[in-house]
Amino acid sequence: KHEIKEEKGTTVISFEGDVDLDSSPEARKVLLDCVGRKLPVFVDLSAVTYIDSSGVASLVEAIQTAKKEGCEFSLVSVSTAALRVLQLARLDKVFTIHETLEDGFKALD
Repeated sequence: KHEIKEEKGTTVISFEGDVDLDSSPEARKVLLDCVGRKLPVFVDLSAVTYIDSSGVASLVEAIQTAKKEGCEFSLVSVSTAALRVLQLARLDKVFTIHETLEDGFKALD
């Protein structure tokens, strides 16, 4: 499940529950659509209880696309479960991760 809102000139995508093989095709589409809007993108993972390699792959593809497009892309409020997976894959060094959405907004200023 996900929710998209525009806030302070950015796109905020909030995912909830599991981001796995079942849901990652939709997650990928949502992420790439939002990156295509050319606004800074924040992905809120606070309500993600589980993310597998397909979910992580969707995030990686989105950040690569964002870099090509010159679009700001970062993760905010990453849940412990999601952070553990990102750390295992050493991707916590690849993504910009903000503790809160407010921190993310401050970083754009």
